[in-house]
Amino acid sequence: MARSRLTPERESELYAAVLDLLREVGYDALTMDAVAARTHSSKATLYRQWGSKPELVARALRDNKPADLSQIDTGTLRGDFHELLDRTDDCQMEKDSALMRGLAHAVHTNPELHRALRELLIEPEMNGLDEVLRRAVRRGEVDAGNPALKLVPHMLIGAFVARPLIEDQPVDHAFLSAYVDAVVLPSLGVQSHL
Repeated sequence: MARSRLTPERESELYAAVLDLLREVGYDALTMDAVAARTHSSKATLYRQWGSKPELVARALRDNKPADLSQIDTGTLRGDFHELLDRTDDCQMEKDSALMRGLAHAVHTNPELHRALRELLIEPEMNGLDEVLRRAVRRGEVDAGNPALKLVPHMLIGAFVARPLIEDQPVDHAFLSAYVDAVVLPSLGVQSHL
């Protein structure tokens, strides 16, 4: 599939429009026609570039996550987590949470979307997080046999899902910082310096 037709700027514009539509109408109601109309492009161009709606949505979400976790290396695991949190603001976290809530049902009912998200977004993020954690083990901060190492992604996703449900509050920088220091780091045996 030829993907070199669009400039990076035009691709980013298209991705931003897709994410806006996702937040407005949700995944099921998002159509290639709506994307074409919103972006003043043809449906044929969209299909030629991305092949399918799940692929386009997954790539748009990936484009929205520019930080490569494996590149974050402050010298400590706590520093790495907080550097990651500092790369986004409360407004972006709220938008990201809204997107994830909007996709949660669609992922369960659409295997093609689930596959595209796993390949393009989830696996790269998990690989980056694994590298951050492996470095912490190599530095001696975390015991290689710590069972919580495999559960870090679950803990982080849990924070995003649980706060709106339990407290009816959005996930923000202050909450995630406190959560990392009180839950994630102690479970890994790392002093959080509260």
